Amino acid sequence: MPPASPDPDPDLPLTGGCGCGRVRWELSARPSGARYCHCRRCQRRTGAAASPGAQVVPGSFRVTSGEASIRAWSPPDGFEKHFCGECGSALFSRHPDDHDVLMVRLGSFDSDPGVRPSARQFVDSACIWEEIPDDGLPRYGGRAPR
Repeated sequence: MPPASPDPDPDLPLTGGCGCGRVRWELSARPSGARYCHCRRCQRRTGAAASPGAQVVPGSFRVTSGEASIRAWSPPDGFEKHFCGECGSALFSRHPDDHDVLMVRLGSFDSDPGVRPSARQFVDSACIWEEIPDDGLPRYGGRAPR
């Protein structure tokens, strides 16, 4: 069965948060896109074969509660990874130099974000234990174009 079509006009603000409920966030605009990341860093960070994220419209994201509980890991060559320091839930990734470039983890949304992943990036690093589905999405060996 094909995935459900995205809600073309989700109710705003979109909301989400972590597993324990300590961190909550909202988006005042529908995400501009989404993609799967198959890089080794995302695999290790999530414990899964890929990490689906939604690209946020600049200025539309804000933490509404629990900001003091957010922890970040800043790898030397990639986006900052933000997560709940209490339960460990992955929340969002942010460009280290341009904080308007932000990807929110699709699993942290409370409801349909109104977008579906449209590409797969870093497939050259895809894990060998789970085949990438033949879903017709464009595949990129490295980072997908924005």
